[in-house]
Amino acid sequence: MLIIITGVSGVGKTTIGKLLSENMGWTFYDGDDYHTDVNLDKMRHGTPLTDDDRWPWLNALRTTISEIVLHEKDAVLSCSALKESYRMRLGSGLKDIVFVYLRGDYQLVRNRISARVGHFMSSDLLVSQYSDLEEPQNGIIVDAALEPMEIINYLKRALSL
Repeated sequence: MLIIITGVSGVGKTTIGKLLSENMGWTFYDGDDYHTDVNLDKMRHGTPLTDDDRWPWLNALRTTISEIVLHEKDAVLSCSALKESYRMRLGSGLKDIVFVYLRGDYQLVRNRISARVGHFMSSDLLVSQYSDLEEPQNGIIVDAALEPMEIINYLKRALSL
């Protein structure tokens, strides 16, 4: 099974993804590791990514996802996947993939981004992330304001793990 943790930057995707993978003994993949240097520079300088910027990143993620599914590995991947078309690109035609959407209100996420140190994503880009966001209609939706272990336990119950 591959669990893809989605949501805007700062909502807790990496925190929850790492914690869940450690709890389950699964491999964790951070979607941020797949961004091009050009995209990282844009985000560091407060320039929102466009769809054209994101497609190579999504294609690289799709390659990794396909390998995980092909080899029937259990894994967790964190990835914003803000739009339905992005989620379709990542999971279309593949089995044993579950999308989890961490829903967080703007102020909660802005506070989290402002508090973190050394991350390429600035809170200035948060408006563009929410503007691009198409909340998923499928998958598991979790309140990002919950404590991390509450989220992990909820996901394990929801996924019968």
